[in-house]
Amino acid sequence: MRLIVGLGNPGERYEMTPHNLGFLVIDELARMLGISVRRNEAESLLGVGHSGEKELVLVKPQTYMNLSGRAVRHLLERWESTPRDLTVVVDDLDLPWGQLRIRDRGSAGTHNGMRSIVEMIESTDFSRVRMGIRPDYAVEDAARFVLSPLGKQQRGGLNEFVTRGAQAVLVLFHQGAPAAMNQFNAPTLEPAVAAKGSEESRS
Repeated sequence: MRLIVGLGNPGERYEMTPHNLGFLVIDELARMLGISVRRNEAESLLGVGHSGEKELVLVKPQTYMNLSGRAVRHLLERWESTPRDLTVVVDDLDLPWGQLRIRDRGSAGTHNGMRSIVEMIESTDFSRVRMGIRPDYAVEDAARFVLSPLGKQQRGGLNEFVTRGAQAVLVLFHQGAPAAMNQFNAPTLEPAVAAKGSEESRS
């Protein structure tokens, strides 16, 4: 069974924060695939469904970010799956806002949710869709930033970003990591640059 896990924190206060992009992508996948993510199991909200003829589980751990690995380990055991059956969708402060980076495996980096998963399942051999959240200014307090509401500029492009994240997950799921990396790992234009290009094309 393929497990698609979006990382985030439960509760209304965290819904529109950078740290909850993983949850938002799961919500978008649920909408696209007609899957209800409401089942309480293994300290998570999950939904089981299909994309094409392939079955998958959409997961939103409810353990809070730093304990995400506990839920993931339980789910791998419950579905008799291995780390290679796991894809994690996660925010990444090392990437600029709007940029996606897909990897077939790799270290946890500085993300506490990813560290928890790696420690609990004792493996880095799982795919991940990293979603860039770094703003165009210096972040002095990373913990405060990722748990603060998204700014006006980010909210303006949020729907498109989340949709691209969901599409990347589906390409990864159906076609594999090389195809997904080729399609989605290219840098994304900063909003100001994109706007300038649009103005020049109209002149």
